[in-house]
Amino acid sequence: MCGIVAYIGKRHALPILIEGLKRLEYRGYDSAGVAILDGKMEIAKSIGRVRKLEELVEKTGGFKGTIGIAHTRWATHGGVTDRNAHPHCDDKKLGHNIAIIHNGIIENYSSLKKYLEEKGHTFESETDTEVLAHLIGELYKGDLEKAVQAALREVTGAYAIAAICKSEPDVLVVARKGSPLMVGVGKDEYIVASDSSAIVAHTTQAFTLADYTVAKLTRDSFRTSTVDDVPVDAQVKELEFDLAEIELGDFQHFMLKEIYEQPGALRTCLKGRVDTRSGQIVLGGVLQHAKMLATARSVTFVGQGTALHACMIASYLMEELGKVNADWDYASEFRYRNPIVEEGTVVVAISQSGETADTLAALQEAKQRGAFCLEL
Repeated sequence: MCGIVAYIGKRHALPILIEGLKRLEYRGYDSAGVAILDGKMEIAKSIGRVRKLEELVEKTGGFKGTIGIAHTRWATHGGVTDRNAHPHCDDKKLGHNIAIIHNGIIENYSSLKKYLEEKGHTFESETDTEVLAHLIGELYKGDLEKAVQAALREVTGAYAIAAICKSEPDVLVVARKGSPLMVGVGKDEYIVASDSSAIVAHTTQAFTLADYTVAKLTRDSFRTSTVDDVPVDAQVKELEFDLAEIELGDFQHFMLKEIYEQPGALRTCLKGRVDTRSGQIVLGGVLQHAKMLATARSVTFVGQGTALHACMIASYLMEELGKVNADWDYASEFRYRNPIVEEGTVVVAISQSGETADTLAALQEAKQRGAFCLEL
């Protein structure tokens, strides 16, 4: 799970990007990087926390441009090194004209990399993201939006990306499939981020990108379309988010803050869902599926990491209290082991972040096999 921040507007981008990375640091902290356009492409990367990146940029005197992208990484493809940190650029022979940041996994990156190598591309990192950057560069014909759309039509996997281009210094292109991405709408500026924590300090107006959606942002307008260049409407909404919720406050670190917030979090979770008269818990989102759940023949919980432990506990409780056959499975294994999904099978996918690639793939597999699916 990695963090994306991008900005286009009239203010200096660097302070906004660094502040956003700090708010998203919980999403990944093995390395961080930033790219800003200011006549040329200014890029800085650093292993470690965002503070190290900030110190590195300060030594250069700072980047002064008003458009840029930034990323905090939790490594998937490639080790924790400066060269594997984001942003990544297109081929050096093209002058590193395009830079991108990316969350997710490009599943067919190996075949794409081979294709690009045959076209003469050379790679500087071990990441799937650099392959995507080179592909966009290979397809670039003077229009960044169209190059991104064309590249994503060739991609298999999950992604949230932001791209900038030296040849188009007034354009920021972002896109999403599977990994969350939202766009904050300010006055003559846009702030893009993986979640609202990096946006709410600047604006409370935002829209969330849907899957397979691309947004082209300039300083005073935006356009949203599908990867096939079909225009789509974006619904700008008010963010219901309190900045104090994400501030560290008097706590030394966020884990300690979360521990002390657990009683309040549980009260908030139960608020409006406890019927004291009948002694029942009322779950509105589940209640509409009560008939299907009541007649379920079996329930399978899928997840990864800490979510998998929740799956284990849930399966035991389902059998003990619900008297329904229940089981749990690694989301990463579910789609590869030809699971038995019969009529009356319910699959519950549990993810802490809502963007775990293996869990999303398992959910898709379950739906294709005809299971009734719930996402938690």
